[in-house]
Amino acid sequence: MGVTERRERERAARRDSILGAARTVLLERGVRGTTTKEISERCELSEATLFFYFKSKDEILLSLIFESISFWADGLAALSARDLPPGDLFDAIWEFHEEVYREHPDYFAISTYLAQPHVLENVSAEVKDKIARRSGKNFRRLAELLERVSDAASGRVLADTLWSLFLGLTISKASRANLGHDGPDDGPKIRAAAFALLKRGLIGDTTP
Repeated sequence: MGVTERRERERAARRDSILGAARTVLLERGVRGTTTKEISERCELSEATLFFYFKSKDEILLSLIFESISFWADGLAALSARDLPPGDLFDAIWEFHEEVYREHPDYFAISTYLAQPHVLENVSAEVKDKIARRSGKNFRRLAELLERVSDAASGRVLADTLWSLFLGLTISKASRANLGHDGPDDGPKIRAAAFALLKRGLIGDTTP
């Protein structure tokens, strides 16, 4: 391995370490409570060293946003390639949402953050457009998948409904947890019940 290649790998590993620390802080303190100082302490770097890899907190968050978009894109592409009957496909789509939530709950935290006013005011129009185009492509792919599940509504409406249901339930769970009224298994059970209700409404009772 050449010196240049080794340095590039070391740089990539350090960036990954910083992003990993950012995820932890993000989930503990929320986006507004996350600081570069806290992130640097978590990955045992000086704040000055962190700024060598990321210019600001906004740049770290943008990296997580694009990482999230790529993760969703890969998963949706894999689902699109599967030849499943409607009920099984709907189950697989929902399970993929659960998988993302288990592995990367920070992606959902970032999604709620993007809905707040002024959060992207320091981000260039070019970067905003890139986020919109890439996330829009994911949304269209989800809509196309759901059109294979049901013709009860347009794919766009179905995609909005599914995403809003899952995201809303995760926010509700987080709110109860912050108030100290969340059981350890409440989230998965409630989401499963809500999905079963939605599934019956869209494609009927599929119980053998």
